[in-house]
Amino acid sequence: MYLSKEKKHEILAGHGKVQTDTGSSEGQIALFSYRISHLTAHLKQNRKDFGTQRALQRLVGKRRSLLNYLKNMDIERYRAIIKTLNLRK
Repeated sequence: MYLSKEKKHEILAGHGKVQTDTGSSEGQIALFSYRISHLTAHLKQNRKDFGTQRALQRLVGKRRSLLNYLKNMDIERYRAIIKTLNLRK
């Protein structure tokens, strides 16, 4: 599996409140970003994998909606997560 328990704890510790905080917006956005980068690398090698392409588009939409929520609720947290994950905008 591409995401081990240790890697997940590492991502959540860097962006969430604690290692097991999977409910925070920052933690979810960080996990989605990791998964998006994994699927993007897969699609570079397998261009005709349309199921993965659709899953990638859905993940990008979910991350965008979480970012919009965070932007409306707390602009400082939004700016911080954008900066730490090196996302555009």
